Amino acid sequence: MIIGNSNILITGGASGLGRTMATYLAGKAANVIVVDRNAEMLSELQAECPAIKCYTADLTDYTVVESLVAEIFKEFGKLHVLVNNAGIIHSEPLVNILSRTDTRHSVENWRKTIDINLNAVFYVTSNVAEKMVKSRSKGVIINISSISSYGNMGQSAYSASKAALNALTVTWSKELGMFGIRCVAIAPGFIDTPSTAAALSDVKIKSYKNATPLGRFGKTEELLHSVLFIIENDFYNGTILNLDGGLKI
Repeated sequence: MIIGNSNILITGGASGLGRTMATYLAGKAANVIVVDRNAEMLSELQAECPAIKCYTADLTDYTVVESLVAEIFKEFGKLHVLVNNAGIIHSEPLVNILSRTDTRHSVENWRKTIDINLNAVFYVTSNVAEKMVKSRSKGVIINISSISSYGNMGQSAYSASKAALNALTVTWSKELGMFGIRCVAIAPGFIDTPSTAAALSDVKIKSYKNATPLGRFGKTEELLHSVLFIIENDFYNGTILNLDGGLKI
């Protein structure tokens, strides 16, 4: 695919890696569209990069997603790339014997994590894929998964949501391939970003780096190169790209 002719939609693109992807691709693609629920961060992104088209939306609401996707296709005609990046990280053991209240994993936190990390992806992709098929737009759907998709202690909900995302990636690659629509996932390990530093203690950071054969965290530009490779390689399909430096957790 020629990226310069592509319209790209990125969910959760107002901050973090999503924002980095959006600003990186804005200088390469025909149009970059970002959807996020954080209106304030979207305004900051718009000011930083006026070329990016921003929409505020709650992607866990199917009706909202349906209207949003219809509006995007009405304005841009076609989409060629969808990056399902929106998501949250949640850590909580199945049973916490140290809890003074309920020792069981919170049902509310389980539902919230699944709703944002899995249901929202399904809502967005089902609507986007339908319109891509009807408009005969060849392209690619990129799901941002995680190293935790293979199971990470203390992350039942998060690991389950990302494992399901991997399964959907393979399923959709088989269903949509006949229409020229590929589906690929990227499962990053630990990327050296401010959010990673904020989420992990110094002890954890040292431990994970020592456990990584390359002895370091990934660089943001390495993730960006992976996204670009997937977009441009029209034969890359139905695969989970493990960008983890060899770390197994």
